[in-house]
Amino acid sequence: MKEYLKNDSDQIDHILEMIKKQGTEFLNNINERMTSVDNTLISGKADLSESGFGTEETLRIFNERFEPIMVGSSGPRYLGFVTGGSTPASIAGDWLATIYDQNTQSAKGQGDISANVELETIKILLELLGLPQNFLGGFVTGATMSNFTCMAVARQWLGKEQGRDIAKEGISGKINILTATPHSSSIKSLSLLGIGSSNIIKIKTAGEDREAIGITDLEDQIMKLNGEPFILISSGGTVNTVDFDDFNAIHQLKEKYNFWWHIDAAFGGFAACSETYKHLVDGWENADSITVDCHKWLNVPYESAVFFVKEDYKILQVETFQNSNAPYLGDPLESFSYLNFLPENSRRLKALPAWFSIMAYGKKGYQDIVENNIKRSQQFGQLIKNSNDFKLLAPVRLNTICFTLKDERKQDAVGKFLEMLNGTGKVFMTPTFYNGHKGIRAAFVNWRTGDKDIQIIFDVMNKIISEME
Repeated sequence: MKEYLKNDSDQIDHILEMIKKQGTEFLNNINERMTSVDNTLISGKADLSESGFGTEETLRIFNERFEPIMVGSSGPRYLGFVTGGSTPASIAGDWLATIYDQNTQSAKGQGDISANVELETIKILLELLGLPQNFLGGFVTGATMSNFTCMAVARQWLGKEQGRDIAKEGISGKINILTATPHSSSIKSLSLLGIGSSNIIKIKTAGEDREAIGITDLEDQIMKLNGEPFILISSGGTVNTVDFDDFNAIHQLKEKYNFWWHIDAAFGGFAACSETYKHLVDGWENADSITVDCHKWLNVPYESAVFFVKEDYKILQVETFQNSNAPYLGDPLESFSYLNFLPENSRRLKALPAWFSIMAYGKKGYQDIVENNIKRSQQFGQLIKNSNDFKLLAPVRLNTICFTLKDERKQDAVGKFLEMLNGTGKVFMTPTFYNGHKGIRAAFVNWRTGDKDIQIIFDVMNKIISEME
């Protein structure tokens, strides 16, 4: 039997050099990488080997079966799902996070220092976003877990307002959730937490072409609750049109009424990086909790999001997430441990790619990324607006374009158009439904996207339209 593990350990320099060479080639040619492929093209079938193959042979098998059809999801024309492209610095941080393989937990006492790195990263993220330092934060996998974490603390707050400890006693009775246009991950979080998505009280939007909360209707619905505490989910950039709720108006309501205020700012929160657009998040510092995705506009590798919860609620967080039957972990409040402040006990050093990227490019670097993407979205939106074949379904507010086919008689062809468009492998977009229309979303968050890409995208779109006629 070959000792592949020992051999690989002895040859680690050679193995990493192969990966480096392959990774560099991928990144240098990512502009030409297909954005979508037919996954039925996967060849062969892998069987479990008795003695293994070793890493070099396994890499060869991977390159034969999978590598040629890996898509350029971090490339400049992948506009689906609001997917950022990893910056060089974040790739360096991600590689090191894997190599050092830290168990990110305790920030005090003996053990590793990775939790301290995470706390420092949270601090500089708050500075980047112009938020005060009285938020306690942590890294999780994405918007779902970030919203889940914030909603879990909100659930504990609401229970305390009603004289019960939900974390210990479980949910009984109805929990009121007020919102207008929540992201699906917020709805999913409510289901996971046992709150139930049917407990949402839908607030009217601010207008016919808006997705933001209508403040008048919000107050009307609050008054109907007759003083009952509730949870408000507001938006710092909606999915279809990047609409923002009026945070200053909501803050005024919070001065009058008793509720937990959560903001889902998964990608829209990065408007704070721009002097031109940061007014969109005016007043968000008054929220109780905020969700922000780093693998979107921060442009770090996937599985990276942060939650921010006001430090005033530290005890509620511990009540919600503590490992109460684990004395070996120490006192949850005396010795800070992420084990007692968020859902996951097993966590890698997710903060390191973000730390590297923010440190490498600074405030100005991220301002440039954000404003460049907004410029590209406006450029693309103008092409749509001037087109004979396409029309905007909503104004271009920030970095996501929502559009459809101009000919109302061709609504049934929107899906076919998108399928053909994505089938070219030149661009990737996602479907949506907005104001009674089948639509298409194009999200600009990638640091690589430039003028040339916009023209390529629009040329391909026009070619598809001509082929459909």
